[in-house]
Amino acid sequence: MRAIWKGAVSFGLVNVPVRLYSATENHDVQFRQVHREDGGRIKYQRVCSIDGEQVSYDDIAKGFETEDGQMVVLTDEDLAQLPVSSSKEIAVDKFVPSSQIDAMLLDKSYFLEPDKGSVKPYVLLRDALRSTDRVALVTVSIRTRSTVALLRVREDVIVLQTMLWPDEIRSADFGVLDDANDVEPKSAELAMAGMLVDSLSGDYDPDDYSDDYEDAVKEVVRAKLEGNEVTAVPEEEDEGGEVLDLLAALQQSVNRAKKSRGEPVEEPDDQESKATSKSTAKAESGSTKKEPAKKAAAKKTASSKPAKKASSKKTAANKTSTKSATKKTAKTAKKQAKKAG
Repeated sequence: MRAIWKGAVSFGLVNVPVRLYSATENHDVQFRQVHREDGGRIKYQRVCSIDGEQVSYDDIAKGFETEDGQMVVLTDEDLAQLPVSSSKEIAVDKFVPSSQIDAMLLDKSYFLEPDKGSVKPYVLLRDALRSTDRVALVTVSIRTRSTVALLRVREDVIVLQTMLWPDEIRSADFGVLDDANDVEPKSAELAMAGMLVDSLSGDYDPDDYSDDYEDAVKEVVRAKLEGNEVTAVPEEEDEGGEVLDLLAALQQSVNRAKKSRGEPVEEPDDQESKATSKSTAKAESGSTKKEPAKKAAAKKTASSKPAKKASSKKTAANKTSTKSATKKTAKTAKKQAKKAG
């Protein structure tokens, strides 16, 4: 890794020189806009929306658009007067319980590496944070912007996480939840929901999850490079049926979780739950018989050559079937003629 910032953590009279490294990286699939005919990359020109003229970099300035749509052009002189911080200090403001920090406020993460001569104070700060179960609220300037951040311990490394400002968190204003306090689940539903939570409980293992989309894109690209035919990724069949009753749906969810683990499945006791299970099972069997439209379309467009071969095989099979039927009819006619004679 390459350090993106050098400075020092200061708490009290203790100073810890550190280097800052990006702790995360984005592996989202990136596509380029290209010309369909020859694969040439598409270029964009900087054109003024008013006069339609192409603008050079030297004539481009920063503009701030107000809420009423007015554009204020800011010059280099205007920007030079702004409070820009170039401090290389990570100043600890206070140590607070980790439970007081809302995870919504956390933004980007960075690793802090100590200099060779500052390992002892680094370990001292790390162990103090770990033993007290607290995080350190700090202010830091990264790329001339001063921001609030926190220091916490991850494994044996101190991590700096920048924080969003409180007004950057949106309010969850959903009208449909206004009457949510009047909704009271039945005791049986709560008990069944608890059983579902217990049956699906476990530990988080990052290896259990993968980016299927990225893997599929890479597979398509690999096939293209090798000159092979690109095949569609099969979709998982929907095993869910119509949800007729919340309690029955919870019961079925618990049964599925138990079945996947090889545990015995308890049948519903009341007649209503049994009827619901039968109806849902019928809906599930109907959904598995009919192939999803997307999957069928994918198979149809996957390859034109195999489709023709399948069609020719089907035609040959039809011809053979017709010949067999004709011979059978002829033999039957001869036998009837002999009996009549």
